[in-house]
This record gives sequence, C-alpha cells and structure tokens, in this order.
Amino acid sequence: MYYIQETDKPKILFKLLNIVKVKEDKIILPIRDEKISIKKAEKLANKTNIILNRTNCNKVVLSKLIKEQKEYKNYLYSSNINIVKAERLSEILLLDMLKYITDKKQLKKEILQVSIFVNDLSMNMLENLKIIVSEFKRVNIITNHIQKFKKLENEFFETQGIVITVGNNKRKSALKSNIIVNVDFPTELINEYNINDEAIILNLRGNVKINKKRFSGININDYEIDFDYFDEFDYEKEKLYDKKDLYEAEYIKNQPFKYSRADLKKYNVKILLNLFSHEL
Repeated sequence: MYYIQETDKPKILFKLLNIVKVKEDKIILPIRDEKISIKKAEKLANKTNIILNRTNCNKVVLSKLIKEQKEYKNYLYSSNINIVKAERLSEILLLDMLKYITDKKQLKKEILQVSIFVNDLSMNMLENLKIIVSEFKRVNIITNHIQKFKKLENEFFETQGIVITVGNNKRKSALKSNIIVNVDFPTELINEYNINDEAIILNLRGNVKINKKRFSGININDYEIDFDYFDEFDYEKEKLYDKKDLYEAEYIKNQPFKYSRADLKKYNVKILLNLFSHEL
C-alpha cells in the first residue's frame, strides 16, 4: 500500500516535467495546494499507475490536499485503484457515533425513533443492528429489499422479543425519526422520502445533500477521529493525512466485528463530529 501526498516545496523543473518521486511507502506528487488541470491530472495519474503496477499494488491512501484533486482521483478510480475512504471504519464506529450524538444532544434513547436506510446488509451492519435494537426501542429499517430484512425482523422478535419495523413507505417511514442512519442510499434516493425537519442524519458514506427546503436538522457527511498510537517517527502521515484513513489503512482487517471493536479501545479511538452546524 502507498500513501500519496503533495510535496512540501515543489521544484519548478519537477512541476514542468511532472516528476513523481517515491520515498519508502510514499508517492510524492510535484504539486502543493494549487488546483491542477485535467491534462496534468492525467499525466500524474498515469505515472502513479506505473509505480503501482510495478509493485503490484492497487490500494492507496490520499493526503487531505490530494483528496481535493478530483480529476486526479477520477483517473485513479478509472484504473481500478482502491482509494481508502474509511467506509469500513465508519461501520465499526457507528455505535460510538450514535452514543456521541445522544450524549452531546442529551437525547434519551428510550424515546427516540431511529431509522436506518440500508439496502446491502454487511456482517458489520448486522452486528451493529443487534446492539442498536437492544438500546433504542423504536427502530425502523427502510430498504428496497423488504423480504430480505423481514427475516431479520422475525429473528429479533423471536430471539430477543424486540419489535423493529421494516418497510419502504416514502411518505411515512422516516417522518417521525429523530436520528437517521443512512448506510448506502444516494442523494437522489433519500430525497424521495419525507424526513423529520429536525432530524440528525448520519451518512456513513458521505456526500449526501438534503434538498428539503424546510429541513433545519443536522446532515453529517464526514467525521474524523483521534487515537493514541501511530508511527511516532512518521510525522508527515499524522500531519498530512486524515487520521480516519490512516486508521483504516493500518488497523481495519478482515476479522470478526468484536475484534475490530476491541481495537477501538486498544488504540483509544475518539470520535470527532460537528453536531452544531446545519450540514457537515
């Protein structure tokens, strides 16, 4: 895996010739914070691909500034490069995010209604749901795959005596929800539903805009974390990269949910969310 970042002081010759440097596990582009042209983005992406192909690598982490270079990112995506986006970490952290929200907003779990917009049920989300339905007594699952989730509805009732609601009524399903967890619905789809004007919406995959004129709640599209341990000798990574991406790249493995949750305590992971702005 490589970490792709800008250079501290790009030399004129390097910028003109689009020279891409490799230093240990870092690919360093000859740019700083300027927005690069489409042509330059393509050249830098092609040179990046050559480096990745040479080392048989297709997974990268982008620095905060390189993330803003949309054309460059698109060229990487078109070459099937896997860019770490901390989406798996967001599922592992969902329970902590909900606790953070309820604590900061002083909300009582027993009277809240939580709606979860989800179509594809991963193992992590299944484990999350098992805990969520035991802590929040009013839980709705809103999905286009009702039959698949109906089995889950029956299972929770038979094994735990807990009633959840599975449905897809665009007028009513989320209308009274105080908290909405959007797992995988895109902007155009979630905006087809009536939503509580004051809801707190947590988008696990980000980049979702709520187009309702009367919506005055909180729409969370991003998050950050802090944690205790990282390579103390690699100051560039801590400074230039989002910590959530570093954590996912280094510590999220193919392991059972409970072990990933245990790692959060091991590294003292703390959630950073902005709950006081209209949209984040």
